Amino acid sequence: MPEILVLYYSRSGATAELARHVCRGVEGVAGASARLRTVPPVYAESAGPPKPVPASGAPYATLDDLAQTHGLVLGSPTRFGNMAAPLKHFLDGTASLWLSGVLAGKPAAVFTSTQTMHGGQETTLLSMMLPLLHHGMYLVGLPYTERALNETRGGGTPYGASHVSGPGTVPALTDEEKSLAQALGKRVAQLAVQLASFAAGARG
Repeated sequence: MPEILVLYYSRSGATAELARHVCRGVEGVAGASARLRTVPPVYAESAGPPKPVPASGAPYATLDDLAQTHGLVLGSPTRFGNMAAPLKHFLDGTASLWLSGVLAGKPAAVFTSTQTMHGGQETTLLSMMLPLLHHGMYLVGLPYTERALNETRGGGTPYGASHVSGPGTVPALTDEEKSLAQALGKRVAQLAVQLASFAAGARG
């Protein structure tokens, strides 16, 4: 059964909530399952190291999680139009996977959360796509055939799912944001299932 890794970093909880809806989309595809993982925060040298296991929420991801996955969906809050440092730090440590080519030919997608409508959602999504392209993954976006993409007044882009929280608050995701996050997970899972079926047929 193809398993999709939903890997994210979240501080306020909004990106984590998007990740859970991505997982729902994955789990809604027959023959696919989701594996939810996060990454530890990055500390200055003067600060203590992160705990080996998070106090709550999803477990920390390992390179084995990436190597074993049939598809990947990455999520990060926006940091000045870029992905957050903890996710970038984790991806910077995937050189061994790049050398082996283990991620090449697998589907991938991205999602983000930001406080302001024009706070860099799209550039953050694009920044997360770059290492995936270097790994040889197939990028999956959201087409305008998704009705919620035309109706949203919050988050949602053709580059990936997103959420606009507003300054100082973490409001619940809108119905459109939930729908698009689930649609993104569904699209990645469907492609992973199709690729697995094609590979099985080629071997047979």
